[in-house]
Amino acid sequence: MTDRAPRPTAPRRIERLATLPLFHKLDGRKVVLAGASEGALWKAELLASTGCDLVVLAGDSAALFAALAADPPAGKVEVLSRNWQATDLDGAALAIADIEQADEARAFAAAARQLGVPVNLVDKPEFCDFAFGSLVNRSPLVVAISTDGAAPVFGQAIRAKIEALLPAGLKHWAQAAKDWRPAVQARELAFPARRSFWESFTSLAFGEPQRRPDAGDHASLRSTLDQIEASGSGGGRVTLVGAGPGDPELLTLKAIRALQSADIILYDDLVSADVLELARREAKRLLVGKQGYGPSVKQDDINAMLVALAGQGKHVVRLKGGDPGIFGRAGEEIEACAQAGIPVAIVPGISAAQGAAASLGLSLTHRDHARRLQFVTGHARDGQLPKDIDWAAMADPVATTVVYMARATLAAFRDGALAAGIDPATPAIAIFGATRPDEARVSGMVADLPERLGELPSKGPVLVIIGHAMGAAVSAADRRQARA
Repeated sequence: MTDRAPRPTAPRRIERLATLPLFHKLDGRKVVLAGASEGALWKAELLASTGCDLVVLAGDSAALFAALAADPPAGKVEVLSRNWQATDLDGAALAIADIEQADEARAFAAAARQLGVPVNLVDKPEFCDFAFGSLVNRSPLVVAISTDGAAPVFGQAIRAKIEALLPAGLKHWAQAAKDWRPAVQARELAFPARRSFWESFTSLAFGEPQRRPDAGDHASLRSTLDQIEASGSGGGRVTLVGAGPGDPELLTLKAIRALQSADIILYDDLVSADVLELARREAKRLLVGKQGYGPSVKQDDINAMLVALAGQGKHVVRLKGGDPGIFGRAGEEIEACAQAGIPVAIVPGISAAQGAAASLGLSLTHRDHARRLQFVTGHARDGQLPKDIDWAAMADPVATTVVYMARATLAAFRDGALAAGIDPATPAIAIFGATRPDEARVSGMVADLPERLGELPSKGPVLVIIGHAMGAAVSAADRRQARA
């Protein structure tokens, strides 16, 4: 096995955007709206809610806007009973119009652009400098969704999903964050310390999102801020995060929050690019993976990096495939951090075994076939099969056995299990890249499975599951092979 140096990776932080989402501050600024339709009325209500000084050029339909002008949600609304003129746009922050005729719409856009005013024509994207998205309003928390005008109904459906995910009470927490910001800035803390405070604030908010922040919360936050300021750096820490078997949708919410608060991410080869895509864009990334019988970063070097980086006040996320506590060497990393006085948190992940079983549509346990579940590694420190395997347990007919890292040692494992008395016809299945788009499987009996591993791709994670609970998967595979 060759040594491998940790390698910084710099993936593209963001793919091409169809449009750039911006949030305009319009309080007290002039905005012009031309038109007299129900769509124009909705735009007027939306714009007035920002506190702008809205000028509506309503032609002969001023009555449509009378109620809004009499009682705007914020700012001022002036309604003029005439059509628009180019001079109306002078000094405007934005210009919006709902105009049917293409020639007039073109003229409105040209007049606005000549004055340097961003313009929007309702339902005429060819004349627009900006677009209105579907909104989720938890102001001062605002979420906007855009489909670049391609499918407004689709955008509205996405908005409905987000509405359901964001409790209405987050509005009050967002306001509390706005209120607290000056106090945090006044402390003139270093960036890690400020980030540490806002992570504490966020944990409090997500703990009880429907509750209004009260005096007790403010006292707790003030105490947190005092502690962070006294520590001087915000406190470096390490979080061991389970990345799951590959499918990013299997990440826990806690794992995503850890990834989005990381300063540095140390990740393994088994972590998929889709999972890394969910991490904080500004976080530095270091590939510290190990490859079976291939180039690998020494575990001692990884331990030293965790301690050194956290000692600089960084939040270091150690991102591991599957669950960090299952054959992920988490114990050694926890011990190294404990000896250095570095706090460690663990975020469990969906294990490779769970992901593989779910992909197979099977349960790892079964009242009739598998009343015990056991995980074993096929790869000891020397790269060989561990010498202390309990072979009697491996031969247990009512156990499901999951063998990790078994590609090179499965034949030796099979021989040991057969010598211990396992039924040679026990169903067994090998899964490559469980839950990933390139997932592949071979199945058969424990006696003949090692000779079939060559049918799988040569590089990548392989998991083997042995036991009578796998009988349905093996039978289905046999039926597919017979039909082929």
